[in-house]
Amino acid sequence: MLGPVVVGLVIMPKDSMIEGVNDSKKISEKKREKLYDLITSEAICYSVGIMDHNVIDEINILNATKKALTEGIKELNIKPDVICVDALTKIDTCGIPYISMIKGDARCYSIACASIIAKVTRDRMMYEYDKVYPVYGFAKHKGYGTAFHINSIKENGLCMIHRKTFIKDSWLKK
Repeated sequence: MLGPVVVGLVIMPKDSMIEGVNDSKKISEKKREKLYDLITSEAICYSVGIMDHNVIDEINILNATKKALTEGIKELNIKPDVICVDALTKIDTCGIPYISMIKGDARCYSIACASIIAKVTRDRMMYEYDKVYPVYGFAKHKGYGTAFHINSIKENGLCMIHRKTFIKDSWLKK
């Protein structure tokens, strides 16, 4: 509903197998933070691609995600032989071959590591946004469409980082 889309990219050592790595949505925030530190310290290299709410509103969330992936690839210090992605197709991988996997973050260790990097990065951004816009409770719900968040929009209107294309007219003040 608000803020950027964040895509994580990571190249892990071949023998890497950090215990507990899984789909970032299936891991508690506290455990994700610990895994983030382990992943980023063990990674050969990693990066994140970020597209803000304006880009999402302009080209939609799917295309913004693809664009964030491309930007993240450009930021990698080492280029991989192949890129494994979670369910994306028709993407610009800067000439690097890619494999798209449905539910990739639950099936592929590298994708799971990248999803943890992305989720922790975005969550940290939400904590910072919460300091700027405290009435919305971003630190609690991370910008998702919870009842509290929707009620906050009804009471306070939109803030600068809300994605206009995700907001329902019934949530806005009349």
